[in-house]
Amino acid sequence: MRRDRSLQRRAVAGMFGAMIGGGLAVATPVVAGELGPKANYLLRCSGCHGTEGAGAELGGIPPFPGFIGPLLADDAGRTYVMHVPGVVGTGLSDPEIAAVLNYIAARWSDGAPAPFTSEEVVRRRAAPMPDLIAYRRALVARLETEGVTLAHYPWP
Repeated sequence: MRRDRSLQRRAVAGMFGAMIGGGLAVATPVVAGELGPKANYLLRCSGCHGTEGAGAELGGIPPFPGFIGPLLADDAGRTYVMHVPGVVGTGLSDPEIAAVLNYIAARWSDGAPAPFTSEEVVRRRAAPMPDLIAYRRALVARLETEGVTLAHYPWP
């Protein structure tokens, strides 16, 4: 169904462009799922995390610099990231989620954690997560005992 709407939009844009542009090339609309990872980040993540990944302390949104790298380098951290509200409610496909997380990792992590694959996204999203906040607290406490300090996160 989504693909059909996209084709309809392109057909309409093409007809409109031909009518007013005398055959000139016209940019056609694209649905978010057809965009690359940077565009999907800007559309789906930057509203909370900002275009530069700074987050918003007042809103309880952690910054990516100093925060995302240690999480993506840790097995439990990778599972946690799959269950944060922004990932759960993104509406992107599993390959698109992997691509956006790899974009975030490349841009804001210290070092290069293993890239996400579609299969890993599926597996980690399927892991039960009855209490995300408790999971995060335990994760942060363990990382601190290992000498890993995360950026400030104002939620409990």
